[in-house]
Amino acid sequence: MFKILSSLLRQFVFYMLFIALTRAIFLLYYARLIVRDGIGLGEVLASFTHALRLDAVAASYMIIFPFLLLVIQSVYSPKWLNIVNKVYTIIILSAYSLITTAELGIYGEWKTKLPAKALNYLDHPDEIYNTAPTWTFILLITLFLIQVAGSFYLYNRYFYKNLIDVKRNWIFTILFFILTPGIILMGLRGGVQEIVIVQSDAYFSKHNILNIAATNSGYNFMQSYFENRNNMDKNPFEYYPLEEAKQTVAKLYEVQKDTTVRFLKVKKPNIVFVILESWSADMLEELGGMKGVAPEMSRLADEGVLFSNIYSSSERSEQGISCLFGGFPAHPISCVTIQPDKYKRTPNLNHILKKEGYFSSYYFGGQLIYGNMKGYVYYSGFDRIAEIYDFPSDIPQGKLGVHDADVFNRQLSEIGSDKKPFFSVIYTLSTHAPFDMPMKHRKFVDDNYQNLYLNSALYTDSVIGDFIRKAKTKDWYDNTLFVFIPDHSHDTYKKWAYPSPGYCKTFMLFYGNVIDNKYKGQKVDKLASNVDFPVTLLSQMDLDASEFKWSKNIMNPYTKEFAYNSFEEGIGWIRPWGYFFYDNKYKTFRNIELPDSLKTQTVEEGKSFIQAVFQNYMDL
Repeated sequence: MFKILSSLLRQFVFYMLFIALTRAIFLLYYARLIVRDGIGLGEVLASFTHALRLDAVAASYMIIFPFLLLVIQSVYSPKWLNIVNKVYTIIILSAYSLITTAELGIYGEWKTKLPAKALNYLDHPDEIYNTAPTWTFILLITLFLIQVAGSFYLYNRYFYKNLIDVKRNWIFTILFFILTPGIILMGLRGGVQEIVIVQSDAYFSKHNILNIAATNSGYNFMQSYFENRNNMDKNPFEYYPLEEAKQTVAKLYEVQKDTTVRFLKVKKPNIVFVILESWSADMLEELGGMKGVAPEMSRLADEGVLFSNIYSSSERSEQGISCLFGGFPAHPISCVTIQPDKYKRTPNLNHILKKEGYFSSYYFGGQLIYGNMKGYVYYSGFDRIAEIYDFPSDIPQGKLGVHDADVFNRQLSEIGSDKKPFFSVIYTLSTHAPFDMPMKHRKFVDDNYQNLYLNSALYTDSVIGDFIRKAKTKDWYDNTLFVFIPDHSHDTYKKWAYPSPGYCKTFMLFYGNVIDNKYKGQKVDKLASNVDFPVTLLSQMDLDASEFKWSKNIMNPYTKEFAYNSFEEGIGWIRPWGYFFYDNKYKTFRNIELPDSLKTQTVEEGKSFIQAVFQNYMDL
């Protein structure tokens, strides 16, 4: 029976080593880029250690079939079952090597892992051949063959031992069949932690090439495939001829004059960007919310510029990130930020600011792997990134991570010494379920879900108030713009229908001494979306924002008013005269309030918008 256990373990170890070999080949193939960027050997080697968990997931998938064979071989072990194992191994080696060899070919141009959409190119293999120099094509084919043949030789010579006439032990077979799947399942999810492992768990470096190397190629490819299999070839939101839909959307973004009402006194302020987890407009009294939930935010609104008619593009954090940093609307079914091959083809706010000399930092009390945000944050190029693992272990934590107060204190202690100007992001956490913040005196005493949410908002609000008071004592304060925006909205005590405008309404608040006094305390009621933040901010700074084609400048008096929301397989479209929420799966309006005279036009706008957005997503 030892032979059975030993065989499974040796096969697992072999696949781990084989995967590491493909990574080494990738790094050697692009050694010139590594040397060019001045990346040290220690950081290169770290890509292997940071890859271990995802590699273990891939290897766990690879040994599922060998495990089933071993169950059979523990009671019936003819020679031909060994041949079956070896044929399977050749297939796995060939498939994985094909993916990694293709990545050698595309990384130089695409700077990504191999996406599933690359399967579309198989319809025209001659184009693949013609787009690569002949010597490169021959080199890649040679590497592929050597990789498969060499790896199989090592497997057959040193790792796999033929099992013939294994002594039967029914008790062992039963226990092996019952217990081993649990271990394999643990491997498939990347461990026993609460959040299942994702690609960005391997991200660790500011150098994209090392993150690409550390991300398991097979896992990434399959994730991309299953994420996009239903929309690889056909847009599920195809309502009109594509060009007609694009023209409808283009009219929405037309402006008579490219101008802006500028409320900033300086063009290059420090920026502290606070992303509020799950904050609804109902948290603010100024927006019709309950009094006393966010008194500190109310004080800030009295001295800042409050955008009071903002709607979230989605109800998920990982989608909200792409809206706020990339100006790319969230959409149903899938998400840009969990697919590196796609988000690397979208603009990025931090990239723009870094070109202007900004030092950037990102603070989050939880695990960045949630929603695969870690990969997106690292790709954004922040100079400093702090998540749960970067805080001292003796700091009190909730179920999801470090409480907001400690995260804000960490940020405050570090940004003062940063190079100026700085762009510092803090993503709050305490208003995310289970709302286990360390507040001693709770205003909303009934322990129901809504009161837990309200108390968590009150806690984060108090933390923000304390943060601003401390910031006012710093020498960088007078030249700093503070921006507060929720990543998305949340269900509240008002019990808005889902979906509805009330359910997805949020806000945006600009605050600080860099705001011209005549604009302090003003409320901007223009209808817009959180997607519009990047262009609105960059326009205030007089920076080029043309990359962000889905984002608009709210402070341009000529910008048309509209907001878009997405849910499961549906869309929401909001205009000053009404709205509709359409479920594409069931082909029905879930919620609609439109005047008859404008109904046809408005529905066409909304459907054209999602059609064009999703087509853009597919084309990335």
